[in-house]
Amino acid sequence: MQSSAGPDEPGRSGWLTHNLKVLSGVSFLQDTASELLYPILPIFITVTLGAPAAVVGAVEGAAEGVASVVKLASGLLGDRFAKRPLIGAGYGLAAIGKLLIAVAFGWPLLLVGRVLDRLGKGVRGAPRDALIVEGIPLQARGRAFGFHRTADTLGAVVGPLIGLAAYELIGHRIRPLLVIAVVPAVLSVLLVAAVRERAPVPGPRPRVNIAADARDLPTSYWRVVIVLTLFSLANFPDALLLLRLHDIGFSVATLILAYAGYNLTYAAASYPAGLLSDHLPKQRVFGVGLLFFAVGYLGLGLTRNHLLAWLVLVLYGLFTAFTDGVGKAWISSLAPARHQAGAQGIFQGFTGLGVLIAGLWAGLAWGHDGRGPLLVSGAAGAVIAIILLTARRRQPDPVAPLALE
Repeated sequence: MQSSAGPDEPGRSGWLTHNLKVLSGVSFLQDTASELLYPILPIFITVTLGAPAAVVGAVEGAAEGVASVVKLASGLLGDRFAKRPLIGAGYGLAAIGKLLIAVAFGWPLLLVGRVLDRLGKGVRGAPRDALIVEGIPLQARGRAFGFHRTADTLGAVVGPLIGLAAYELIGHRIRPLLVIAVVPAVLSVLLVAAVRERAPVPGPRPRVNIAADARDLPTSYWRVVIVLTLFSLANFPDALLLLRLHDIGFSVATLILAYAGYNLTYAAASYPAGLLSDHLPKQRVFGVGLLFFAVGYLGLGLTRNHLLAWLVLVLYGLFTAFTDGVGKAWISSLAPARHQAGAQGIFQGFTGLGVLIAGLWAGLAWGHDGRGPLLVSGAAGAVIAIILLTARRRQPDPVAPLALE
């Protein structure tokens, strides 16, 4: 049963609302679980299960593809029905998916588990992001999403470190780590109960009409979605970046530490990047993020030096910090209030489908070390970054005066 209490209003708590804090905690726990297993999945697939590198790209691409299709539907449903049940179902599916991964002895079952995990992400993402911005003014949404991404990504720092400690304690066995990851995933599902949502207004709900919803979204929204979807075709899953590190000789332990370093940068920079996007054009902030993407991909494609690869991966964390929460805030600022969930679902769905295609072509073209896909994607990212940084903005952002916070 839903709580009758509504989310905190800005007059009472500013931008740091009750739901933002609770959903940040939920995401922290879920990401602790996800990122505990994520850096070891490429090795688990290729070494423990004996599958080729193409399977890594196919598994991640298929998982993201399913999530993308579901994001489209969950966003539209989130504009018409209660969001909290969708959020709870999404985190529940992710926990079940992690359990299946833990018991998989062949890559087909692992694929099912990974798809369920990402299916859960697809179900929860858009309704959660729409609920996050309720009661938060446009001029503060960058920092709100930045705060959420910081909490989420701190889980991505804690998870790998827990995994590394457990890996050393249990004799360098990978499968027990997958079992441990189930625990914080279940805790995240339980915490969803603390989310507040206004009780739905009695009466018939409008039918889901994709065409009508699409027509209600402004041209400026679609322009941004198209550009960012084109970029996503070059942004293949990070599992392949980790496979590149393994290909050039990283051990499991050093790979996990490098991934934790990447996430530490991501976590540390997410709130400042979101705050910056509240004061400067989001298009420009996102463009700077794509420059870091180009540096990350080109750097990893060109070097085999372990120290340099480690530093490049850590620097690559600035790409995610400057684009993930900023992109959601950008989309939020372009969509009407009644279509927040749908707008996020369409944006995340289209870009997720782009990642699916990127994962498939990069996995198939990977070869023995992945240099080719990394260099091609890095160059494409640099081109799109230049376009965003130099193109004239057709619609000014609703920004706050630049001042110390």
